[in-house]
Order: sequence, then C-alpha cells, then structure tokens
Amino acid sequence: MKVMKINPEHYTYRVTWSSEDEEFVGQCAEFPSLSYLDNSRLAAFEGIYNLIQEVLEDMEANDESIPEPFSDKTYSGKFQVRIPPEQHRSLAIKASELGVSLNRYVSSKLCG
Repeated sequence: MKVMKINPEHYTYRVTWSSEDEEFVGQCAEFPSLSYLDNSRLAAFEGIYNLIQEVLEDMEANDESIPEPFSDKTYSGKFQVRIPPEQHRSLAIKASELGVSLNRYVSSKLCG
C-alpha cells in the first residue's frame, strides 16, 4: 500500500447541524466543495474524513496538486488589505484617539 504524502488528519474538519437537510453535515475547510451528511454527528465526521482520504488517494494517483492543510502552513502574521482612503483616515484617527498604533487598532477589530 502506498503511503500518502499528506496526512488527512492534519486537515480542518467541522460538523454542524443543517436545518435544511435535517442532518449533520461534515465539512473540510481545505476542500470547501465537499461535504458529508448523516443523522449522526460522529458518522458525519467519519464520513467527511473518509471522503477526504479517498480524494487525497485519487489526487495522488493522478499527480494532481493537493491542498496543503492549514495546520501545516507557516503564516507570517502579515497581509495587506486595500481600503478606501477615507476609511484609512478614519481608522488612523480612531487609533490615534485611543493612543495605539493603526496596526494594533485594526488587529483588535479583526480579532474582536
């Protein structure tokens, strides 16, 4: 049996209730187009996990590009956001009034 390069356990999974389907839906953040429905929360998780395993095996067999798990990625902590100049000015004024840097103020708003 071939060993997979990407460990399916490193992907980001979640299970939520779907009122529309009246079942639990298992999802994987790195594969947003895939899901698995079941009446049981545990079965929905197992279903999406097994589906991801199958998809990874198929992608490897076909030499397709495989999404890197979010948990395995390294993040710099920096990203750029483009906003209108008026909004930039407003944020800078608010940060100044609070006595903090613009970076700290915006970071607190994104995380709060």
